Parts: sequence; C-alpha cells; structure tokens
Amino acid sequence: MSSNKHIGLMQDMAIFVSVVKTGSFSESARLLGVSPSAVSRAIKQLEQQLGVCLLQRTTRKLRLSETGRTVYERCLQLDDTAREVLALCESQDSSARGVVKVAAPKAVAHSLIHPYVAEFLSLYPDIDVHLVLDDQALDLIEQEIDILFRITRQPPQGLIGRSLMPIDHVLCASPDYLSRRGTPTHPKTLAQHSCISLGENDADSKWRFRQGESRLTVPVTGRYRANHSRVRLEAAEQGIGIASLPVFVAEAGIANGSIIQVLPDWEFETAYTGDLWMLYPATRHIPAKVSLFADYIVGKLGR
Repeated sequence: MSSNKHIGLMQDMAIFVSVVKTGSFSESARLLGVSPSAVSRAIKQLEQQLGVCLLQRTTRKLRLSETGRTVYERCLQLDDTAREVLALCESQDSSARGVVKVAAPKAVAHSLIHPYVAEFLSLYPDIDVHLVLDDQALDLIEQEIDILFRITRQPPQGLIGRSLMPIDHVLCASPDYLSRRGTPTHPKTLAQHSCISLGENDADSKWRFRQGESRLTVPVTGRYRANHSRVRLEAAEQGIGIASLPVFVAEAGIANGSIIQVLPDWEFETAYTGDLWMLYPATRHIPAKVSLFADYIVGKLGR
C-alpha cells in the first residue's frame, strides 16, 4: 500500500466505526448525514484497499469477521484519538486563557491600544497581554505575534483582518509659537518657520500637500526632529515649532487648545497615511483569547 494511501482511507475507517457502533448502514448514514449507498461504497472501498472482508452481511444484521474485529479495534482507537483532539481544541477555545501577543507601531500602541488594555485585563482575568511597540515590519509567524496592527493602504498577502480607522496627519503649533512667528497661510510660507519633522530620512523634510487637484512639495527645516509622534506633540506644545502629527495624537491637544492646526485647508500627505489594519495569520482556527481581544479593540476603534 502506498505510504500516502492511508490518508484517503481515514474517512472510510471512521464510517466503518460508525457502522459497527450502530449495527446498521441506514442508521449510520442518518447520523453522518449521507446516503446509505455512500456508506456502503465506503465500506466496500475499505475492504478492497485492505484486501480483507470486514463485515459479514445478512438480511437482518451485520457481523464483524475475525479480521474485521481486529481492524475495528484499531480504527476505534483512531476515532477516539480524533475525538480527543477535537475536545482538546474546543476546551482551549472555550477556556480563553493565556497570553495574547500584540504588535503595533509605537504611536498606535501608545495612543490607541495601550489605553484600553487595563479594562480588557479586568474583563478577562485569565488572559494576559504582551504589547510590542515597533515601527518595523514584523513577521507574525517568526515572532509568534497573534495580532498585528499596521498602517497601510493595502494589507500584505497571507494575512486576514479588517480596517479599523483612517490614519490622517495634520500640522500643529502652539498658540505661543504662532503669536511669535505668525500663522502660515500657504504651504510655501513654511520655509520661514521652524518645522518639527520625523527625521528618519531626507524625504521626511519634504512635506507634501494636496488641495483638490493641486499638489505641492515644500522643503522644510527646523532645529528639532524626532521619530516619535508623542515627542513631536510635546515639542509643539512647548513652542519649538510646527509639528507633523497623526490626527489621533493631535486631536486632544487641538480640543483643549494647547495646539492649533495650521493650513487646515490643505491635506498633508505622508508615507504613514492610510488605514489602521488589524491583521492576523490566515487560519481557519483563531484561538478564543485572540478573538476576544480583537473584538474588544474593534468595539473601541472600529468604524
């Protein structure tokens, strides 16, 4: 027998176990949700592949042959093992316990995920959370990450998930800075200002704008650069200059008046503009602990 042929026989073996347990082709077919003829074909196929007679059939009942009894005992072990595997997975799924490892860009993790972790831990005392703050593209499988948050316009292939919210960026400065240096009325006037950029590469000091069909790129300079949005926010609040910020970082400061949005009629475009996606590996089975955390975050952030 081919080394792979046993894989195709497993379903027939399970049907064989069902027939022996019920003592009837028709009753076994009813329980399995198939036709009696399908059950009969499976038993016949199993006998042909094994080269033995498993069942002795009469008009009134079925009886195991001597070889059939031995085969049945082994098949029953396979059937019991399969049920144990299902029960184990169902138990783990329903118990919802363990650690959920979550990774997100630093600003997203700090401003959008971390504030809700305490409540989640209180709601689910058997689930712990490991939050990884990293702006790099992480490998979910290699780094054993359950849920990955990423800002992108197109999620990578091989992952599934959902879009939670748009990530837009704005320019902001403190009232004190604007009273001292004036409020920009056009992107080109930013050349006269101290601008707080990301500073990771040369493109970060070339700010891009759009207004309708008009597109404009403006080189900017400043005395302070920082690759963390919370730091840029605090720098803007301290009057150092005009900072580029994600809306979710800037909105509280705009609401309380510590910073003011500048050039609101222009859309500020960055490499980090897109949607916030919640992603996880494409698998049919998602552990309960992961589903609970995902559903919880969707309830807080989902649109």
